[in-house]
Amino acid sequence: MKEEEIEFMRKVFEGLKERIEPLSDSPKIQKLRDRVIKIRQDAIDNNDYLIETAMGNFKKNDIDCFYAENEESAREILLKLIEEEIESNDDITDEVYISKSKSNTLREIDASRFLESHGMTIIETDLGDRILQLKKKDNEPVHPTGPASHLTVENIADIVNESMNLNLPPIPRPIMESVREDVLNLLDKSYIGISGSNAIAAEDGAILMIHNEGNISLVASKKLHIVVAGIDKLVPLIEDCVSIVKLEAAYATGQTLTSYMNVISGPSKTADIEKQLLKNMYGAEKVAVILLDNGRKEALKECLWCIGCGNCIVSCPVYNIIGNSFGYNSYLGGRGVALSKYLKNNKVSIDSGLYMCTLCGMCTENCPVSTPTYRIIENIRNSTQKEGLSKNQHKTIRDNIKNKGSPY
Repeated sequence: MKEEEIEFMRKVFEGLKERIEPLSDSPKIQKLRDRVIKIRQDAIDNNDYLIETAMGNFKKNDIDCFYAENEESAREILLKLIEEEIESNDDITDEVYISKSKSNTLREIDASRFLESHGMTIIETDLGDRILQLKKKDNEPVHPTGPASHLTVENIADIVNESMNLNLPPIPRPIMESVREDVLNLLDKSYIGISGSNAIAAEDGAILMIHNEGNISLVASKKLHIVVAGIDKLVPLIEDCVSIVKLEAAYATGQTLTSYMNVISGPSKTADIEKQLLKNMYGAEKVAVILLDNGRKEALKECLWCIGCGNCIVSCPVYNIIGNSFGYNSYLGGRGVALSKYLKNNKVSIDSGLYMCTLCGMCTENCPVSTPTYRIIENIRNSTQKEGLSKNQHKTIRDNIKNKGSPY
């Protein structure tokens, strides 16, 4: 990231903290925190049961469910599902357009690049992700819910104008409207949608996704809707899912609720004619879920408590100095560093910033479920030292903070 991008990101984060802090301190949210902490800890402790239960209940709900041990397996399943749809859909005769919503798990398996390598066109439907897609170079996200938070409106106008051959002023609304029109035109050509999930109710066989833009509703209404989610997203009941996403909204954006909350527990159907069940009304004709392990079963349980709000990076002094080079893939900051050991290996965790962390504990202090990220990082450092991987890696970000000046 460029220095000016990091500086602007910090300003955005300051405004975000002003919205989050009053809400997070409220008794209502504190009570919700206690409930969600128990939900997450119990769910991770009983993950094997939830996987088996979810797969059985998805089948009952006419949702195809697959278990992927690693990212290669997940990509193969994803491609097979798409190819089967292409073969069975006479309307797909030329270029294949895939509608996609924002998803860390899809980034984890490198889904977009993989599908593009097979000749498919990916349509990012989230505004921030679409802007980064149009940016092309240096287009990694900086926040889970605000991926383009490091870009000024002038930067974004330049990106949109150059990529779409327009002459828009640096004003948010016309930029939004132009990107929206372009995305909607492309969505008309798409019969396949792929997304992640915020939480999955194993005992209900249901998927819950939250969003503000309404784009996930469009993605989920395609003829084939594929959901890729980590096994750590599983909880017992839909009520548990709702509690989690309410807390996520509070700590990610300072809202008590997002504009939309989609629950999917089967393909489109109706029984409005003599109460006879008829499939394929308006929404997806086929729904498929890929549950991804990819090292999660081997991970420390505490590493999987995260609900994906991103509040840890907003307050992280390291992240606020160097940006998204601290973290792994779309898992940003210390949490990404910690998770990368299990998604990949110790060497990747070092490359992701294992020895940049100051172990200050701000991540845990600002985490709604008290994930002990800095302690996990300390433990991983010990394991890299035992493996002899830590040689020449002990220079930390403290030098950079001293040279550049801490934002705190």
